[in-house]
Amino acid sequence: MGTGTETSAGTSNEPRRVAMTPAARRALAAAERLFYERGIHAVGVDLIAAEAGVTKKTLYDRFGSKEQIVVEYLADRDERWRAFLAERLDAVPAARAAPAARILAVFDASRAWMADHGSKGCSMVNAHAEISDPSHPAHAVITGQKRWMLELFTGLARDADGIGPDAADRLGRTLMLLHEGALVAHGLTVFPDPVAHARDEAHALLAGAGVIGR
Repeated sequence: MGTGTETSAGTSNEPRRVAMTPAARRALAAAERLFYERGIHAVGVDLIAAEAGVTKKTLYDRFGSKEQIVVEYLADRDERWRAFLAERLDAVPAARAAPAARILAVFDASRAWMADHGSKGCSMVNAHAEISDPSHPAHAVITGQKRWMLELFTGLARDADGIGPDAADRLGRTLMLLHEGALVAHGLTVFPDPVAHARDEAHALLAGAGVIGR
């Protein structure tokens, strides 16, 4: 079968991407819905092709393999999340309290994203439950997204006044744990609105660290 048309990978650590035709975009939209609702292993290429209204040959000509469809699904979702988050972080007014406000804005953005795109929890966490092999091309997308979130929280913590580098690193990891735990709890539906609860705990944590007023 075909190997698909590659786009620039940027660095050797980034997965190969393919150029999108209209048919490929229809297939990717169908794959995203099916993978997220049913799980990656439970969805075959035949079903994706049928749902997208394309032939199986078209899928393989464009993507090359089911693994590459999974890469595109996760990478596309990650790109949309980062753009969604950036828009909300940019809306935080510049002020002395901006680092703390931006940290809390991450939780607000996640809550809004989950309401519209995340009824089953975090797509990256869900995918990792099925793809734990580092050699799988989608594994780098999953772990890369979580490393990016850790770097985001750590960077925001370092921007706060009165927080040393070591304390900022620790605060960043703690915020990451609160955030990721909330996403998992959201998918499990064990209790209502876990992301809002995590935001409240993040606010208390920032207050205790002197980053924000109590």
